[in-house]
Amino acid sequence: MEHTRLVLHDIAEWSVLLVACMAVAVAVAGSIATFVAGARWIFSREYASRVPIRTIWIWYARWLVAALTFLLAADIIETTIAPSYEDLIRLAVIALIRTFLNYFLDRDLQEFQAMQREAEKHHGG
Repeated sequence: MEHTRLVLHDIAEWSVLLVACMAVAVAVAGSIATFVAGARWIFSREYASRVPIRTIWIWYARWLVAALTFLLAADIIETTIAPSYEDLIRLAVIALIRTFLNYFLDRDLQEFQAMQREAEKHHGG
């Protein structure tokens, strides 16, 4: 039984490392993609006329929410093997940040989509 617990502990530790690396990869990829899109927006009038700057920020927020989701998963795994108060507080903070980001991202996305529909009404008819 103790051997099984140690194996499970090792698997959980490696899983935490792997999922945390995924979070970093997503955050870095999103930052690079946003930087490139922002540079394109600044230097290309044609791109800027097609893609509102707010769209770029919404894309970036989605990347960050994805990274936070991976971090939350890593923290959940970590708290299953050694739930200290510090681990639980970190888990709660990440869950809270992710919840707020999702709420505001969804709100911004709905507002942006409503603005796009309104603009299409004016341009289309």
